[in-house]
Amino acid sequence: MTQPLLIYNTLTRQKELFKPLHAPNVGMYVCGPTVYGDPHLGHARPAITFDILFRYLKHLGYKVRYVRNITDVGHLEHDADEGEDKISKKARLEQLEPMEVAQYYTNRYHQAMEALNVLPPSIEPHATGHIIEQQQLVKQILDNGFAYESNGSIYFDIEAYNKQHKYGILSGRSLENVKDASRSLAGVGEKHNQADFALWKKAEPEHIMHWPSPWSEGFPGWHCECTAMGRKYLGEQFDIHGGGMDLVFPHHECEIAQAIASQGHDMVKYWMHNNMITINGQKMGKSLGNFITLEQFFTGQHESLTQAFSPMTIRFFILMAHYRSTVDFSNEALIASQKGLEKLMEGIAALDRLPIANDCSIETKKIVSTLRQRCYDAMNDDLATQLVIANLFEACTLINKILDHQLDICQEGLDELRSTMHLFAFDILGLKESKGDGGEEREKAFGKVVDMVLELRAKAKAEKDWTTSDQIRDRLAELGFEVKDTKDGATWKLNK
Repeated sequence: MTQPLLIYNTLTRQKELFKPLHAPNVGMYVCGPTVYGDPHLGHARPAITFDILFRYLKHLGYKVRYVRNITDVGHLEHDADEGEDKISKKARLEQLEPMEVAQYYTNRYHQAMEALNVLPPSIEPHATGHIIEQQQLVKQILDNGFAYESNGSIYFDIEAYNKQHKYGILSGRSLENVKDASRSLAGVGEKHNQADFALWKKAEPEHIMHWPSPWSEGFPGWHCECTAMGRKYLGEQFDIHGGGMDLVFPHHECEIAQAIASQGHDMVKYWMHNNMITINGQKMGKSLGNFITLEQFFTGQHESLTQAFSPMTIRFFILMAHYRSTVDFSNEALIASQKGLEKLMEGIAALDRLPIANDCSIETKKIVSTLRQRCYDAMNDDLATQLVIANLFEACTLINKILDHQLDICQEGLDELRSTMHLFAFDILGLKESKGDGGEEREKAFGKVVDMVLELRAKAKAEKDWTTSDQIRDRLAELGFEVKDTKDGATWKLNK
């Protein structure tokens, strides 16, 4: 924990030195998926972003409790308070139990996350498993005078809250702005103020998912689940709450209001948000109908794709940009990411073929001796994964120069280079070699075959069979291999 980590706090709108409330313990809550459809690229970005943070905090020595929820009730179609629950709608259309729908797409989400090498969270609570906790939250807010009952539904009273506290501190919106934006929404009959949001909704007769409560047979409002479950598993105050930028308002803004209204103070010290993935400048999402599922990326079966892309290519594509910047999707960008990933994996694989010298060249020493700290500096500057990758690419250029005998590396330098590249590429960035990317097993077998051919050439040279030796060298050159003879034997690389 000697590394001074800076993270951008959406609440204060600046980078702050990360200081956990109860070091070395860290509590982190991230909004997970609503499980009513196949996971898409928009789901991958927050999962990968906070997987990086999870990995890095653990690497720094923190004991992290990472909670990522599953929304399986209360996420309504039109806005946070109106319409039909998305999972109930899917269940009704497909004549299934709602939990069948939720379980099926939860499984699909888990499969996609495993393919992307996203570590599972410490706890993955479901909204439907915490109805009692959400009802307790609603009761506390009612008892404190910040909510009211209307026709069996409970609404948060934003004006009452705003008189004692300030609504809009996360998004920067004023109450008047929120009111103006809410006037066109439906449901004018039940709310005192159109900007008020539902804490508990009375279920209509056709609504499939509902539970008994002191107020009505109904279901919790969408915003309640994260406040209730975050508090249950991380306490009344915890360190980090994360999610996509689209959740800043209204979801996370409402969470802050609920926490303060129920317990008198906010729960979260650092609010972190990843930016969106766009297609032609427009947010990717189910509601816009422009999303591409992760399975479609993995199989290439989508009209916007010219080929299949491996899970690691998708992960690399996301990590090539800073998590707070917008990433615009294109087939060309994915192809560039695929080539970049191949370059990095080839560089790491080539570490095992580097010729060892008695001493390192000056340039080699300079790059190797500073590489680890430069990667740390990038991670400590608000998780700048794109700069970590740039540093690793510089190391790949160094490796190629050593293979070309332009520079030398000693055993100590090689050990440090290998250790640093493996640490940041695999342990922290979470990349891995896979069969789809020409992975580790194939790479090792491939290298052994080339080494075997070169051993045959070395035997021919030792026997002064120059014809066979030259034929092997020339044939390898035709196949794209560059072979160089040194005093310690032959080295090779594959030119693309």
